Amino acid sequence: MQRDLAPGSPAPRDPNPRNPNTARPWTNWGRTATARPARTATPRDTNEAAEVIAAATRDGLRVRPIGSGHSFSAVASPESGVALDLQHFTGIVHADPATGLVTAHGGTPLHVLNAELDGLGLAMANLGDIDRQTLAGAISTGTHGTGAGLGGLSTQVEALDLLLADGSEVSCSAAENPELFAAARLGLGALGVITTVTLRCVPSFTLSAEEGPAPLEEVLGDFHGLAAANDHFEFHWFPHSHHAMVKRNNRHPGPPRPLSPARHFLEYEVMENRLFGAVCGIGRAVPALVRPLSRLCASTWSARSYRDRSYRVFTTPRRIRFVESEYAFPREVVPEVLRELRAATERLADPVMFPVEVRVARADDVWLSTAHGRDTGYVAVHQYLGMPYRSYFDAFESIARDAGGRPHWGKMHRLDATALSGLYPRFTEFRQVRDSVDPGGIFHNAYLERVLGPVDNPN
Repeated sequence: MQRDLAPGSPAPRDPNPRNPNTARPWTNWGRTATARPARTATPRDTNEAAEVIAAATRDGLRVRPIGSGHSFSAVASPESGVALDLQHFTGIVHADPATGLVTAHGGTPLHVLNAELDGLGLAMANLGDIDRQTLAGAISTGTHGTGAGLGGLSTQVEALDLLLADGSEVSCSAAENPELFAAARLGLGALGVITTVTLRCVPSFTLSAEEGPAPLEEVLGDFHGLAAANDHFEFHWFPHSHHAMVKRNNRHPGPPRPLSPARHFLEYEVMENRLFGAVCGIGRAVPALVRPLSRLCASTWSARSYRDRSYRVFTTPRRIRFVESEYAFPREVVPEVLRELRAATERLADPVMFPVEVRVARADDVWLSTAHGRDTGYVAVHQYLGMPYRSYFDAFESIARDAGGRPHWGKMHRLDATALSGLYPRFTEFRQVRDSVDPGGIFHNAYLERVLGPVDNPN
């Protein structure tokens, strides 16, 4: 039975969303990008959003839709243009549990979407480990989760509605405007404003979580076996240590048996956030202690086993701020990449206080997906906010360049359009679609100019 639903509870209404008189300074979650837009607009529907775009065009301003700001790159930075806040574009508007097709507003935060889907007996087949992003932002930057037989969030998209630079709203899918759909499933916000997303969801399911420490070299030696044997596999490794935390999540036919509230609070809120945050603060204040502190943190990892609703297992709270770079590699080279990274971290003058995260994904056909055309392994490096990271990230990028890595669009990297064009077989086609739907580059910013190149406008 199909169901049409009212959007989720709206945020407070902007008294004048079409012609705002003030602009809010913008900063992303990782505090790696800041901007002072000329104005901030919070339209309540597509008509008002189209008016905002038209007014920006008349005033010679660019427009950037902003979500939760969870990208570490400047992909969403509104710079000196118009920040288009989609806080009113939230909630599920149509659902068909029989087919699993669900249409939701692009501004819906993932944690809101997950709860609403669960109420309908549905779930997303795969998720990342953070649920604060908006749906449009997550698919537009390549959020991917983990699973050797599963793709990222963009592979779950069946159709999109976009508001284009000329103010028109267009629908696209594999059958309708297929080239626009192929580009817009992961479009970096360069093609238009995603107003609604239609997802192919699955019946809600329980995940069994098995987590425990293991020697890093043992994990690397069995990396491909672990990826193949589990629905969702990942591991974390503290630089300067020899141990990893391995996470295996698999579908379970039984009911949820979550951690007790007390243990959940102790392990996730106290140990992984408050206590680890305090340890990071000590390391930032006394860098000489970072290496022994990292080894201490790795030594305290303990096993845990539970099962819960899928979205509660996929995602975990992240209270500690950090900076991040992530690259996608051909899966077969990931163990050697980790060995090279381990050697590189020992040569750094500034030690690393945050674990490395390794995940996997199935090859897909999304034009700008980091898993396009190849089974993929992801390696993400982090550093605690306020600690030196440039040398570390540069060393990682050097390893990534030699191993055929593709940078995550929402994470920090230094590649430009020339370098990226050689990593994506459909890069030129994406640029052609971009040029056709936004010939004036109204949705561009400096980041998009760097990674995509300027709009090719023959006029």
